[in-house]
Amino acid sequence: MAITSANQLELLQTAEAVAREKMIDPDLVIQAMEDSLARAAKSRYGAEMDIRVKIDRKTGRASFSRVRTVVEDEAVENHHAQLTVKQAKSYLADPQVGDEIVDEVPPVDLGRIAAQSAKQVILQKVREAERDRQFEEFKDRKGTIINGAVKREEYGNVIVDIGRGEGILRRNEKIGREAYRIGDRIRCYIKDVRREPRGPQVFLSRTDPQFMAELFKMEVPEIYDGIIEIKAVARDPGSRAKIAVISYDNSIDPVGACVGMRGSRVQAVVNELQGEKIDIIPWNQDTATFLVNALQPAEVSKVVFDEEAGKIEVVVPDEQLSLAIGRRGQNVRLASQLTGLDIDIMTEAEESARRQAEFAERTKLFMDTLDVDEMMAQLLVAEGFTNLEEVAYVEEDELLSIDGFDEGTAAELQARARDYLEAANAKAMENARAMGVEDSLINFDGLTPQMLEALAKDGIKTLEDFATCADWELAGGWTTENGQRKKDEGVLEKFDMSLDEAQTLIMTARVMLGWVDPTELEEPEEESADEDEETEA
Repeated sequence: MAITSANQLELLQTAEAVAREKMIDPDLVIQAMEDSLARAAKSRYGAEMDIRVKIDRKTGRASFSRVRTVVEDEAVENHHAQLTVKQAKSYLADPQVGDEIVDEVPPVDLGRIAAQSAKQVILQKVREAERDRQFEEFKDRKGTIINGAVKREEYGNVIVDIGRGEGILRRNEKIGREAYRIGDRIRCYIKDVRREPRGPQVFLSRTDPQFMAELFKMEVPEIYDGIIEIKAVARDPGSRAKIAVISYDNSIDPVGACVGMRGSRVQAVVNELQGEKIDIIPWNQDTATFLVNALQPAEVSKVVFDEEAGKIEVVVPDEQLSLAIGRRGQNVRLASQLTGLDIDIMTEAEESARRQAEFAERTKLFMDTLDVDEMMAQLLVAEGFTNLEEVAYVEEDELLSIDGFDEGTAAELQARARDYLEAANAKAMENARAMGVEDSLINFDGLTPQMLEALAKDGIKTLEDFATCADWELAGGWTTENGQRKKDEGVLEKFDMSLDEAQTLIMTARVMLGWVDPTELEEPEEESADEDEETEA
């Protein structure tokens, strides 16, 4: 077909109709038409030529032109679309590299195949524009709630009509055994919006913890206004959930505001979540207090927090154990998710038995190493002494403060402790040397003979071996696999070495070996000091 005055206006009308139907910019449709006409013209004039088409936005007239670009002499790759500066002087008075020479060419008649190809180009461009529009519309709505209608179901996944596009609610994102029929209204959380080869995909969820947080934001005006903040959420979808809230206005109770008059606010959320039971908990900056709140309705007797391991031990009365753990461990699991801590729960009887075992173990240690009777060993343990180093190198006044200890007794105990430690150090050093530990590691500051022996047993016998270690390999650490926290034993963990101490020793070894420039270590320290000063200011 030829582009004649009879159908010029029809181009603009078609572009307007397509743009209105697909809800995209009409100019994008006209650009797609220009590209398709240019492609058809190239098939007529030659694929090597740079043919461009411009459609007048008012009249619909299409003008065809051939464009040649001025390039350097050695850069000419296509003489149909490129000219040298010398050749361009025939057309331009003062040609420069990058200038374009535009010559109008006669319009082409589109044959049946060319017209079909042009149509495909237009459809492709329109689809791309539609996808871009959909992605731009939904990418900023990630993390919000959207209402939609069930369109169809595919392999357990629900396709939801969300207005100008579709969203997918996967079966693992549905609550329990929810079943929907075509046309049902549904409320979902926009979990993610991604570009994919088949177009932008909007992933929906009803099990995400933030879905419940957004529902509370809709039901509780104080949360929307920022007076109350949701600090943490943990869910077992369809069964139970815990939500931690804090109020920045002393006159407003965060828990009461979320519950509402006669439970109206929380009930609205419960109904949307298919009857999911919700515990609303006051958030507290103090970890132990927050944990006690999180384990409600169980009562807690005692909390022991291991900050380095990110682990916490909770002691509850014997009759409260099942309540604290919950059905199939649900209560403690949700409390762990809410606080971000690994929680161990034990009864008062178990904790008492453990303390007695530790007391007996330390008592035996002092009896065997210091050659004292049981009563004196028990006095040392009761005063908080846990190892020989504390007895050997503590201030003498601390030993004298124990009932029944005089100066002679204290001096004798410290002498025995030091003698035992010196003998143990000598034996450990002898074992380390026998296992092949080199002087480079023996002379390295910060490692005791017992540490050297432990390193040698693990195959670390030179300063180079030591410098290649990671801090967690020495001090131990925790990793998370499949949602379960797993303990990594450290070679020097039994010597109470922290991760910071291990890192300092390793970096010192690397500096001594010339692997690391010491100036590189100083700069971050200076920056952190500057940051501390800014924080204080």
